[in-house]
Amino acid sequence: MARADIVSGALRGPALLELLRSVPLSDRDAWVDEVLGIEAAPPDDEPGLPRGAVPYLPCGVDEIVTMVLELPLRPDDELVDLGSGLGRVVLLGHLLSGARARGVEIQEHLVRAARAHATELAVVGVSFVHGDAADPATDIDGSVFFLYAPFNGQMLARVLRRLRDVAGARPIVLCAVGLELPDEPWLERKPTSNVALVLYHSRVTGVPRR
Repeated sequence: MARADIVSGALRGPALLELLRSVPLSDRDAWVDEVLGIEAAPPDDEPGLPRGAVPYLPCGVDEIVTMVLELPLRPDDELVDLGSGLGRVVLLGHLLSGARARGVEIQEHLVRAARAHATELAVVGVSFVHGDAADPATDIDGSVFFLYAPFNGQMLARVLRRLRDVAGARPIVLCAVGLELPDEPWLERKPTSNVALVLYHSRVTGVPRR
């Protein structure tokens, strides 16, 4: 029923959040995936992932909800999930907040699957891009960036340099799950009620987002 209500456009925002919170915490990830049409069995990773790219692993629903509420994520934001997998962060973030949302994913078969999920749900305001977030040819412009440990090493350093350039034009927030970012003078670290999630507000423009 929840899936049908999402397809019809009737279930969004606070109503969806209330329904989600009625599901036992231990069942929420599986419930959300069933509603969104995301496969229960994780897909195989493509061979030959670039050095520094992390294999597919979906982020927990509780971390996504905490991000939406404590940021808070607003309808005028553009959420960019770097390493978006099958689309759980993009789809749920958009449905809960109304923000435009985009996923950037290096594995093409995951991008195709995420696009299919969005189409089946008749969700507009979301998109999925096949690309490498560290590559300047891949557009990563946005206001809120979600990173569930998608890279490490030099790849992470290159992505952070790109995000610093974005922050030169506007205040941004990096939402890091299971990933402690290096101490950077342009980032202000803010813990959340979820121990796995940390928000990093940019300070390049001198006006951190509040």
